[in-house]
Amino acid sequence: MIGKFVKWSKRKYTKKQKIAGFILGGLVFLVLIPFILASASPFIDTKLNLPKLISEPFNFIIASFFIVFGFLIIVWSGFAQFRIGRGTPVPVIPTQKLVTTGPYALCRNPMLLGSVIYYSGISLWLNSLSAVIITALFLLCSALYIKLVEEKELEAKFGKEYEEYKKRTPFLIPRLRDNR
Repeated sequence: MIGKFVKWSKRKYTKKQKIAGFILGGLVFLVLIPFILASASPFIDTKLNLPKLISEPFNFIIASFFIVFGFLIIVWSGFAQFRIGRGTPVPVIPTQKLVTTGPYALCRNPMLLGSVIYYSGISLWLNSLSAVIITALFLLCSALYIKLVEEKELEAKFGKEYEEYKKRTPFLIPRLRDNR
């Protein structure tokens, strides 16, 4: 399977295809997933009689910070992949160059980090325990996919360059100080 990916990932895409992939990815991760979270969680909370997380208006204050901060990380990461990596965060139009600067100098998966912060903010905005649980499941499934599939593809595509990047850069949680 990895050999098939490497052959497929070397395909050249037009700028229009990359922009379309970038927009599609943005719509899925910034609009569709939050819409599903906002639609499903009140129903789940009611059916399971789950308690609210935080008293209002504190949930809105904290949520606003999380939403803005997560959104900024997602956008920064996406633009780094588009401009530096000459690809998109969408797996069907992957980067052509390994991105190790910008948000990718802080951790190997800033897009996932930003998404989890963003979805956590939405969960707090909704004041929904089930939304927090769904966000945690999203993190777990995404981390497993990255570890089991995506990292293998990156190793096959970028070789030693990725292996060295992987050794010096944390998976998800940025280091507070440089330990090199």
